[in-house]
Amino acid sequence: MSKSANNRTLVIEDSEREELQKQIYSKDDVRKFLVLEDFKDVVINADLFDVIDEIPDNYYDLVIIDPPYNLSKNFAGTKFNAMKEDDYVEYLKSWFPKIVSKMKYNASLYMCGDWKCISEMKEVVGQYLTVMNRITWQREKGRGASKNWKNGMEDILFAVKNPKNYYFDVDAVKMKRRVLAPYKVDGVAKDWDDSEDGKFRMTYPSNFWDDITVPFWSMPENTDHPTQKPEKLIAKLILASSKKDAMILDPFLGSGTTAVVAKKLGRRFTGIEQSEEYCLYSQKRLNNAETDKSIQGYADGVFWERNSGIQKK
Repeated sequence: MSKSANNRTLVIEDSEREELQKQIYSKDDVRKFLVLEDFKDVVINADLFDVIDEIPDNYYDLVIIDPPYNLSKNFAGTKFNAMKEDDYVEYLKSWFPKIVSKMKYNASLYMCGDWKCISEMKEVVGQYLTVMNRITWQREKGRGASKNWKNGMEDILFAVKNPKNYYFDVDAVKMKRRVLAPYKVDGVAKDWDDSEDGKFRMTYPSNFWDDITVPFWSMPENTDHPTQKPEKLIAKLILASSKKDAMILDPFLGSGTTAVVAKKLGRRFTGIEQSEEYCLYSQKRLNNAETDKSIQGYADGVFWERNSGIQKK
């Protein structure tokens, strides 16, 4: 079935599949890596357990993790089945300490979750790192529920290895919001700018984000991955907690959002993903980012509130 002309969802054409496969790495490739440089800007198609021990310890400035939530999901043929809470904790413990060992002494980590699994995630993360905050972001689309409240939120744990020494750039993630009740002192605007587009104020970011748009079919970042995170969401994490050229690890890369945003923002990355199809999505998106570095909702160094009317693509 042909798709609508306005449907910009990324697809892998048969004619490009072979070339994309050449650009991603396998577990055997990783075992041949001899220098640290080899882990920069790579998409690795492998099970996490097959390659994590090959990666140097104390190497990453930032880790972003979007693991399977404790829900039954089908990820391109690989099924994850919901389990008892204690079993889910043991699942997290089976790989999380290995991830922590790859972090530098002053590194930060973000782990995505939802209301069903965030408490188990916090239990495990808190055993190895200092949890600094929990971000809740509004997921404005999703299925309704006739006998329950529609789930319109997801969470992200923010944790650091050293609570006395970690990087955080609050100015990089301030949001430009429309001023509804502008205040003046002696006729001069106080803490807001008056432009031809309207009156706006740069505001400090909180741990509740209501400005995120989940990728949908008319957006070029959209893929068929069932739990894809928006580029704008990941951009906030990267800008707040890493400097230019920082090394970022995503051990559950999915369709590649962390790697793509890292590239667009001038960071380096290692992405690990067991599904070849999702690795191909990632690589194609990375190739597209060579010429298109736009991030929906972020322009000219500014995050815009959702539905502001002038939000850049």
